[in-house]
Amino acid sequence: MTCNISFLTAFAYAASEPVNAPYQRGGNGIWEMVGHAGPMVKFVLAVLLVLSLACWFVILLKARLLRRAKKESVQFIDLFRQRKNYAALYRDSQVLEESHLAQLFRVGYLELNRLSKSLETKNIQELKVNPEVLLENVDRAIQGGMMAERQRFERFLPLLATTGSTAPFIGLFGTVWGIMTSFQDIGLKGAANLAVVAPGISEALVATAMGLAAAIPAVVAYNHFANQIRMIENEMSHFSADFLNMLKRDLMRRGRQDEFPVEPPRVAMQD
Repeated sequence: MTCNISFLTAFAYAASEPVNAPYQRGGNGIWEMVGHAGPMVKFVLAVLLVLSLACWFVILLKARLLRRAKKESVQFIDLFRQRKNYAALYRDSQVLEESHLAQLFRVGYLELNRLSKSLETKNIQELKVNPEVLLENVDRAIQGGMMAERQRFERFLPLLATTGSTAPFIGLFGTVWGIMTSFQDIGLKGAANLAVVAPGISEALVATAMGLAAAIPAVVAYNHFANQIRMIENEMSHFSADFLNMLKRDLMRRGRQDEFPVEPPRVAMQD
């Protein structure tokens, strides 16, 4: 009899707790949880939202840049194969501003022009006979152009890498902070039923979900763009080697043409 009275007393005490006012969710579940979240969780969500928007801006910008670079590089390769002379190819390549291959050609051609003018001014015959010295300078200029193009394509990519590696932990921090706040509320209310615990935990878990939503696209996009940039670097290396080989053949051919026509005037002067 005493046990029955104790059970009824405990049941009545549990019924008098704040269970009769459970957490009510409206139609906009996620937005309502964000609205009920604490200041720290809202700050974490705002930081993750800014990172996510910045990453999507970089993703769209890089996708557009790489698409235009590939398209214009294909057009430049067609012009390069159909070239009549380097000066005409240089003029035609001016409109291909996003092409990495066209930019390498322009850098090499400008360096070749500067060296040619220097040779004409100083009358250095040794460099005309040995084109390797001249090609070394052109090669260094092209290598500098490759580094500049690599930096242009890799610009803002560290933001994707940073977001992909830190956003989940930022979201986890917001979740831990929200759960701590929920346990403090439990201690203040003196009740530990599901109606008291669930709202705070669900609001805190939104931060983790937001962190994953910001990190996953950033990681996928970073890996994709890094792979595309590696392919572009290989294209630039192959084009640089081909361009230097063509320059070497042209310079050697021009040197032989300059060498033989010199003899008749000397004979005429001796007569």
